[in-house]
Amino acid sequence: MSGVSRGLELSKIIFIGRTFEEYIKMFDLTIEEIPRLKILDAPAGACSFTAVANAKGGDVTAIDLAYFHPVDELYGKGQEDIQQAVSGLAKAKENFVWETFEDIASLESNRQRALEDCIAHMKISPDRYIPCVLPDLPFSDEQFDLTLSAHFLFMYADRLDFSFHLQVIKELLRVTKKEVRIFPLVDLMSNRYENLDAIKEAVHELGWKTEERLARYEFQRGANSFLRIYRD
Repeated sequence: MSGVSRGLELSKIIFIGRTFEEYIKMFDLTIEEIPRLKILDAPAGACSFTAVANAKGGDVTAIDLAYFHPVDELYGKGQEDIQQAVSGLAKAKENFVWETFEDIASLESNRQRALEDCIAHMKISPDRYIPCVLPDLPFSDEQFDLTLSAHFLFMYADRLDFSFHLQVIKELLRVTKKEVRIFPLVDLMSNRYENLDAIKEAVHELGWKTEERLARYEFQRGANSFLRIYRD
């Protein structure tokens, strides 16, 4: 384990994931298009998109700083984080839209399923889970057709500054041939990311186009759209 990775204490990492079905809705994808695309999930955490998409004939790679840690440790951390998240949600149910999940028990079941699918796939296909620390990606230029980034960048605007956001997005664009999608466009308090227009302007200067699109998904109130960065 490198000096950098040793500093990434597992206790400081949140290892929770969304299901494949959530990804389809969050990023307005279709199951039919997945086998036609080489996809990067950055960062992926304990999401099951990579596992399920590859089982359906896709070509998906996941990256996350959590992957520096052994799989069994990640599974234990994931279990702890699910229980902590469930406990917190029980105290703030009004901040969420209870349509995708009927209740907290349903949410817990889906988070557990995502974790189980992710861990099982990591054990049989470790080459699909690449440990790295953003904004640096160990991939060649335009290696992927589509890059997805969920619940990371703009959501943590209070601790990740504009410079970091821009560095990460430029790196995502470097390794992507066609399109990058970032979900959601709000922070943890459901406030729209204040520098989104500046991000768009910087992206346009690089020759890419942008559009904000509604997702077919909303759990955190107000977190119901994504930024599509693309070129013809």
